[in-house]
Amino acid sequence: MVKSINQLRPKFTTNADGSDAVLFMHELVGEEDGPTIGISASIHGNENTGSQAILELFRVLKDMKIKGRILLLPVANPSAFAVNERFATIDKVDLNRQFPGNPRGTYSQQLAHALTEHYLNVIDVHIDLHSGTDRPTVDYVYIWNDEELSRAFGSKLLYRPVENKQGTVFGGTTKSVTIDTRNIPVAVIELGGGIVDQTPYIKRTVDGVLNMLRTKGVIPGDVVPNPQQIVVTELAGIRPSQGGWIETLAPANGEVITGDQLLGRVVSPYNFEVLEEIKTPFAKGVMIMQHLTRNLVQSGDYAYMVGNLDGATD
Repeated sequence: MVKSINQLRPKFTTNADGSDAVLFMHELVGEEDGPTIGISASIHGNENTGSQAILELFRVLKDMKIKGRILLLPVANPSAFAVNERFATIDKVDLNRQFPGNPRGTYSQQLAHALTEHYLNVIDVHIDLHSGTDRPTVDYVYIWNDEELSRAFGSKLLYRPVENKQGTVFGGTTKSVTIDTRNIPVAVIELGGGIVDQTPYIKRTVDGVLNMLRTKGVIPGDVVPNPQQIVVTELAGIRPSQGGWIETLAPANGEVITGDQLLGRVVSPYNFEVLEEIKTPFAKGVMIMQHLTRNLVQSGDYAYMVGNLDGATD
């Protein structure tokens, strides 16, 4: 069983209203030695599906036999989370481009430094939960430096990033600490979001993370075999050039879409005209992210994400 449960609240700065800005972490300590597993969510404040899943994970894990330690970080970006925004309203920058941070920088730079010192530098494995905000819905898992861990989540679609000509991808993210500096196992989950019931995505996240923990020997039980999986190395994010209602015509996430199919269209809410038709960029692709409901978008908003099946593997 869990030996102890502790709330950790390290302070990293003072807010203008006089309150302390702190990290909110829950430490579950097992009775046997083992690795420290970090599970985090909401580094972008409008991606809270993972935060809800961590609540459910806590309720399950607190009564389980654990080896080592599990460090839960349910809300990595509290200022952004509180207003359902991607960035903190204080400095309006992407927290997940500020690592390893600066203890004397802006709010988000100080937060990134605190996350580095009190969380990323003390864990042995990082499971990072993301989702598709409150508009589009996403469904895939990154393969970084521990393919077994990424596959164990159980998603049918995985993405293996390819280094660009400069030799780097996603500079300033948590990866710059966990992989580039410390080289600990990392898995990034992208699941859920949208103006739809999140319950199925929360359940999938809980089930997937528990299977990842079984894979690492942290909790007892048999590892659930992986489903048939596809690994792509190229993703395309598609943004509309017109604002209005976005209406999706594409198949469901995880389904194949060909070059002669439309992803969707933008329709004016005012004169009902079709302002733009959005096509898939690949001859044969797989849907990864889309709007499941008729949502209002501005030009440049995220609309769709498609994986290229040319060169994909299993």
